[in-house]
Amino acid sequence: MPSVLPYVLTGVATFLITAIVAGFIAFRFGVKYRKKIAEAEIGSAEEEARRILNDALKAAETKKKEAVIEGRDEIHRLRQDADRDIRERRNEVQRMERSLQQKEGRLDHKTEQLEKKEETLNEKLREVDEKLEEAEEVKRSQIAMLEKISQFSVDQAKNYLLDTLRGDLEHENATIIRDYEARLKDEADRKARELISLAVQRVAADHVSEATVSVVTIPNDDMKGRIIGREGRNVRTLETLTGVDLIIDDTPEAITLSSFDPVRREVARLALERLILDGRIHPARIEETVEKARKDVEMTIKQEGEAAIIEAGIHNIHPELVRLIGRLKYRTSYGQNVYNHSLEVAHLAGIMASELGVDPVTARRAGLLHDIGKALDHEIEGSHVEIGVEYAKKYKESPEVIHAIHAHHGDIECKTVIACLVQAADAISAARPGARRENLENYIKRLEKLESIANSFDGVEKSYAIQAGRELRIMVKPDTIDDDKMVLVARAIVKRIEDEMEYPGQIKVHVIRESRAIEFAK
Repeated sequence: MPSVLPYVLTGVATFLITAIVAGFIAFRFGVKYRKKIAEAEIGSAEEEARRILNDALKAAETKKKEAVIEGRDEIHRLRQDADRDIRERRNEVQRMERSLQQKEGRLDHKTEQLEKKEETLNEKLREVDEKLEEAEEVKRSQIAMLEKISQFSVDQAKNYLLDTLRGDLEHENATIIRDYEARLKDEADRKARELISLAVQRVAADHVSEATVSVVTIPNDDMKGRIIGREGRNVRTLETLTGVDLIIDDTPEAITLSSFDPVRREVARLALERLILDGRIHPARIEETVEKARKDVEMTIKQEGEAAIIEAGIHNIHPELVRLIGRLKYRTSYGQNVYNHSLEVAHLAGIMASELGVDPVTARRAGLLHDIGKALDHEIEGSHVEIGVEYAKKYKESPEVIHAIHAHHGDIECKTVIACLVQAADAISAARPGARRENLENYIKRLEKLESIANSFDGVEKSYAIQAGRELRIMVKPDTIDDDKMVLVARAIVKRIEDEMEYPGQIKVHVIRESRAIEFAK
């Protein structure tokens, strides 16, 4: 067994070597074969490539020749177009040159003519200068002669002419103003007289005069002591609860209540009258009676407010505004009851609105609410107009009503017909005779102010405020103010009165010029 193994191994090795050699030879033959096939394919591809390249070169050459031919054709066409344009432009230039030559010829001709005219004008200017010098000399001689004859210098003559022209202009101005005012006044007076007379005839309002005090009648003077109470406790309690001053003096059988708040004064008056009737006067009873009186006054205020809106024929007013209308029952202005005044204004505005074709309900509503701020002007700072506008906005009144409240005293310009009607109705109600009163001091100051305004104008000799300040009569110097200037003076005085003074109604300014001729027989 050991002797056979080397021979086997040798055989296997020989077989392996033979197999490897055979595989290598086969591989070499396979490589050569594939190389031949690849070379054949490469040769065929190169031949195809050369053929394609040759075809491409031929096609490119053909395209090149065609492009060259087309380019030459295009160049030839463009050259022809350019030649044609050049010829046209050359012709145009030649035409323009000929035209310019013609214009130059005409300009030369005109220049020659202008030079001739200039020479003629210069000659005429020299003649004109000579004539102007002659005219100036004649003018100077004439002025000297006129000055010698008229005994006026040039400045004096100018001033004389200006004064004459100024007088003529004043005359023309006054005449135009007088005619225009007369025409407008006649028309406006006629229409206003119709409306106002109709409204006043259809409205009748009672007039109530009240002040800041109320007088309570007592049965005897012993009642004064009971009202004062021990060490004045009763009167102090009553004053504290009502906010009203009780004036207990030597006036027989009377006690005076003083307060700027009319509602508080009414509560105090009602409570004091009930205490006097009851006879039981002590702090607890006073407190109870004052509370009842306050409730009764509030109920009366509500009832009066409701009665006012029913009488005015309006509706949908906020309850707080109704209450404020009722409070006006206890409010006065220059002695005129504001509640009655508001109703009167509402009726007047409604009647005039109906005549003019405007909504009468809105006019009555604005008239009734125009002084609503006076119900609170003792409690809230500000004018009654501002307070009224604020509360009307607060309780959602219409813009027309708010504007009428705001404009009824001229704080702003009236922009609606209703605002103008409310303003006119307010003036009618306040200005009628006996409607209002003012204290003596203010009355005298107003009269003195009217006279001082009139006396401040040049040419005024004397002035008199008459008819309780509703008319101002002015005597002017006849040698200073002529008939035409009277119109201008009257208008100037009226303008200053409107700008500087506050007054109810209207003031008539009456300018009087009197000329007298006096001679003595000897």
